[in-house]
Amino acid sequence: MAWKTVDIYEQRVRFVVAAAQGAQTFGALCTEFGISRPTGYLWLRRYKELGVRGIAEQSRRPRSSPRRTDVRLEHRVLQVRLRYPDWGARKLRVVLSREGVELPRNTIHHILLRHGLVREQDQRLPAVQRFERQQPNELWQMDFKGPKGWPQPVGPLSVLDDHSRYLIALAANGSTHGEPVREQLEEAFQRCGVPEGMLMDHGTPWWGLMGGTAVFAIANWWWAKQHALSKSEVKIVSPSPSG
Repeated sequence: MAWKTVDIYEQRVRFVVAAAQGAQTFGALCTEFGISRPTGYLWLRRYKELGVRGIAEQSRRPRSSPRRTDVRLEHRVLQVRLRYPDWGARKLRVVLSREGVELPRNTIHHILLRHGLVREQDQRLPAVQRFERQQPNELWQMDFKGPKGWPQPVGPLSVLDDHSRYLIALAANGSTHGEPVREQLEEAFQRCGVPEGMLMDHGTPWWGLMGGTAVFAIANWWWAKQHALSKSEVKIVSPSPSG
């Protein structure tokens, strides 16, 4: 029987009528209509209990959501948001925590979404495609990892080839000063060659005036050494260039 040319509701009506007539065995009838025996028994039971309306498409929405946030907590989130209309879930979580309400950031964000309190421009769209250069050494990504779980105040320096995702360097410098970075880069250049460009984010280690990182001094040194420096930067709040 061709399912594509028959409405699903009509298909179910035909099935229960044929099953009630008993002209075929139940198994053969289920095979003819392309359904399993449990599904056939379910339709037949609903038909006997509720009539034709019982075999209509049922809502799959759960009758209860035990994990949904309590209405009172949700109301607290909305109250705090009204006090700080420009704040997102991360900041609201801090305020709520001070008031004795502990909720995950994602939960707060979903509450704001549910009530239409997240502006369209604040809803980040996923990257259209993964950013990736065509050949190795076209672009290296350089950054200091976060210090969380690291025994030093600054996480390790990492240098990654954008195309191959090969980890070129991972160094526990212990600081963001420029000289150790230059030493790591020079060793990497000798071992892997010189890339056409390097990409760093807008973090303080690269662009700040404090900390003695001297990124521009490193750039000038690289330029004088190779005469082919191409320095890139990531757009603020733009995860796609780094994959």
